[in-house]
Amino acid sequence: MAISTMKVGAKMGNSFRTDISCSKDFIIDQPKAMGGEGLGPNPMEVFLSSLPACICAITRIVSAQKRFQLNGVTVDVEGDVDKDFLMGKTKEGRAGFTEIRAFVNIDADLSDAEKEEVLKEVTARCPIADNILNATVVKESLK
Repeated sequence: MAISTMKVGAKMGNSFRTDISCSKDFIIDQPKAMGGEGLGPNPMEVFLSSLPACICAITRIVSAQKRFQLNGVTVDVEGDVDKDFLMGKTKEGRAGFTEIRAFVNIDADLSDAEKEEVLKEVTARCPIADNILNATVVKESLK
């Protein structure tokens, strides 16, 4: 087993703007209607967008390993969230997505059955899908 540690950092000042430091720095924010500056996606969008990006990347890896021509992949993802719980209006429910649906189109010269097999392998190998489907230990501490 080859374990490696990935690191990202976040810094927030006196607004919702959060500067993320990683291999390609970016900004996470809230829309102006929610008190942010609208400078970037909100945290839920960032989380949700990581799934289709990962599905696309893993599909590209699988196509290279299985040696089939991948012309492209499109993935649309939608997730349901209980905003009342998120905003503290209720204590029943949960803050995270209650369901996430991914709609994948694999553009390759494969039968539908072959595409289904590729998608099953992609889902099994996608680290983002794995983290959504399985419990991951989260340890927080003050520094």
